[in-house]
Amino acid sequence: MEQVIIVGAGPTGLWAACELRRAGVPVLLLERRTERSPHSKALTVHPRTIEVLAMRGLEKVFLDEGIKIPTGHFGGLEHRLDFRPLDTSYPFTLFYPQARTEEILQEHAAELGVRIRRGHTVTGLRQDETSVSLEVTGPDGPYAERAEYVVGCDGAGSTVRQAAGIAFPGSDATLFGFLGDVRLDAPPPPGFSRHGAEGAVMIVPLPGGMQRFVGMDPARQDVAGTELTFEEFRGTVIRLTGEDFGMRDPVWLSRFGNATRQAVEYRRGRVLLAGDAAHMHFPTGGVGLNVGVQDAMNLGWKLAAEIQGRAPHGLLDTYHAERHPVGAALLESSLAQTAIISAFSPAGLGLRSLLSRLVAAHPELSLDLAGRLSALDVAYPSADPSAHPLTGARVPDLYLVGDPDVRVYDLLRAGRPLLLDLSGAARAGGGPAGGTSAAVGERARSLGVEFRSGVPAGTPRPGWPTAGAVLIRPDGHVWWAGEEPPDAAPGTAALEALSTLCAPPAPGAA
Repeated sequence: MEQVIIVGAGPTGLWAACELRRAGVPVLLLERRTERSPHSKALTVHPRTIEVLAMRGLEKVFLDEGIKIPTGHFGGLEHRLDFRPLDTSYPFTLFYPQARTEEILQEHAAELGVRIRRGHTVTGLRQDETSVSLEVTGPDGPYAERAEYVVGCDGAGSTVRQAAGIAFPGSDATLFGFLGDVRLDAPPPPGFSRHGAEGAVMIVPLPGGMQRFVGMDPARQDVAGTELTFEEFRGTVIRLTGEDFGMRDPVWLSRFGNATRQAVEYRRGRVLLAGDAAHMHFPTGGVGLNVGVQDAMNLGWKLAAEIQGRAPHGLLDTYHAERHPVGAALLESSLAQTAIISAFSPAGLGLRSLLSRLVAAHPELSLDLAGRLSALDVAYPSADPSAHPLTGARVPDLYLVGDPDVRVYDLLRAGRPLLLDLSGAARAGGGPAGGTSAAVGERARSLGVEFRSGVPAGTPRPGWPTAGAVLIRPDGHVWWAGEEPPDAAPGTAALEALSTLCAPPAPGAA
């Protein structure tokens, strides 16, 4: 019997598999496609996703190959959001095709030992108290697999979700956009976009000399279930822009709708959902891939701890508790942006003009929307009113001055929790010096927790100057923070915090 089977080898499934393998959990990944898709539905990597990659040491190839764009758009408004004031080492969106993202993540998964079977389609499942049984059809015919847990990362039409009986309420598509990847003999200047009473079009350059058109045509909304032909696509572009830019050689033409749905449960027993299998929406702002990877980041360490007997009671249930509200906020934002994008009436155009001017005139509004779009505003606050204000907060990539100096994200590369002593006491070699701190460090290491000390460099951030010790989860959020350093008498607060995050490993656990 497998420990974990992940269904779906898109970015979400691949990242979930990598997180589990990094923790030492064997993973089998089943993918119905025989090859990776050459097309890139997603083109944008947002700041929080770059931070996620940086926590595992994978950000460099994305930064080296991607195009950094210091702005993002909300609902296609003329005035774009400024990402530069965001509190992150990566204050930009990164233009990076999904096909290349999947290639990198698949290579990383293979390096970690993830087993991937392509051309294997899950057709059904059933579960009991101890396992999940899958019905699979592969190149040699149908067969069965069994696992302790199954994670459905198999898209909006998720077989895993349907077979598990998880409801997926919401609305069907009422609006449709179009997409076309073509070559242009007369491409427009970079940043071309049009929005008016006749419709909306945006053109984005792709690697290899291709150009992507994305738009919405209010005159062609009776298209449900029909394929987009090159003749229709070209005619629409001419009608909306007045020219065809010498387009030729289409490689991908597609329609997409604004169907909006969310799974009522991200976990049912031993079945869990992530990415598009848990939430579907109009692709506003290019957030879909990003939220899916962030789902996987939240889930991976929790599921590994559950399997290995290291999880405190109820830890795995916090996956739904934390990520379902994030998905709900995503759907709300997507619906709002869809309304703005599809505003073609005089009243709608007036609303767009007003909102665009407000974004330009009020930097705090731009910053708030940028924080939401980038997911840098996501936090998981404690219900305990006495908890330190940092509890649940996203951890920025702090640079710690200590012995040695180190970046916090570098300390998270192994995917283990991290306990920081921020009191300023020097610890030779980054370890505890003695007394109660030595006991804390020893206990932390016995639970698989990194332990370091140092003083955050740079401009003080809200909440951090009052923290003497901080326990950070593997996904880069604060589990616990206290005003006293770990070695403060009687020195029990940090030890108690460790016990709430990490149970002792079960005997014989992987």
